[in-house]
Amino acid sequence: MHFQWYPGHMTKAKRMMQENIKLIDLIIELVDARIPVSSRNPDIDELGGQKARLILLNKSDLASERWNEKWEQYFKEKGFSVVRVNSRSGAGIKSINKVIQEACREKIDRDRKRGILNRPVRAMVVGIPNVGKSTFINSLAGKACAKTGNKPGVTKGKQWIRLNKQVELLDTPGILWPKFEDQEVGKKLAFIGSIKDEILNTMELAAELIRSLSKSAPDQVKHTYDIAGSEDPYEVLREIAEKKHCLTKGGELDLEKTAALFLDDFRGGKLGRLTLEFPEDYR
Repeated sequence: MHFQWYPGHMTKAKRMMQENIKLIDLIIELVDARIPVSSRNPDIDELGGQKARLILLNKSDLASERWNEKWEQYFKEKGFSVVRVNSRSGAGIKSINKVIQEACREKIDRDRKRGILNRPVRAMVVGIPNVGKSTFINSLAGKACAKTGNKPGVTKGKQWIRLNKQVELLDTPGILWPKFEDQEVGKKLAFIGSIKDEILNTMELAAELIRSLSKSAPDQVKHTYDIAGSEDPYEVLREIAEKKHCLTKGGELDLEKTAALFLDDFRGGKLGRLTLEFPEDYR
C-alpha cells in the first residue's frame, strides 16, 4: 500500500511560511501525541532556523499517559518547550500563555533593553493536516476565529489572530512534505486521518492498523469488541463484522463498512488510549 498526498495548496502554504518566518518570534508546532515524530513536518525544523520552539502534544487524551510523559521528556531534552494538550476539551490550554512567555524570555528581555516595551510575541502556529490546529487556536482564543473541520485541509489561507496584549498568532494551512521517505510514516499518518480516506484502501489500512496494534497493545482490539482474536487481521475484521452485525443488503459480512467503523473507533479513542510510536526508537 503506497501513501502519498500533496495537494497544490500545500506548495503555496510552504512558500507562505518561508515568506512570513521573519515576522515571528516563536513557532508553535502541533503534533499528534499518538505519533509525535511521524506527525511532525521535517520542513519546519529547516524553516524555523533559530526561532524559539514550542511543541504541543495534542490529542494527548487519546494517547497513553505513560508515553505522553516520556515524549514530553524526549522533546525537552532536544531543547523544545512542551505542553500536553487536548484542544477539544481545553485541557492544558490555560498554561500555554505562560509557556510562550518563558520560551521567548530572551527576546522579551532583549526588547526591554532596547526600550521596546509591551510588543506582543508573534507566534506562528503550524501542523500537518487534521492534527487539530484550528481547534487549538479557537480553544486558546476562546472564540471561533479559525475555521475548523474534521477533514484534512480545511485551513487554506493566512490569518493573524490577536490573542491578548502579550501574544499574536499567525495561523497557516496544514502542510505535509512532498514525499514520504519512509512509508511507515505515511501509514501512521493514514491511521490518524491526516491523509484523505477517499484515496486509500480502507480495508487494507484497517488490517495494517490491527497488525500494528497486535504488537504494541496485543489485547486491546479483542477486549474492545469482545472477540476471540486472530493473527490474521482480515479474520479479526470478520469477527468484528459479526459482532457488530455489519452486513450488506444481501446478508454478507460488510468488511468495507467494518473497516471504516474500526478506523473511526481508533481515531475517536473508543479502543482506549493508544500510542503507536515510542521515544527509544528515535534516540
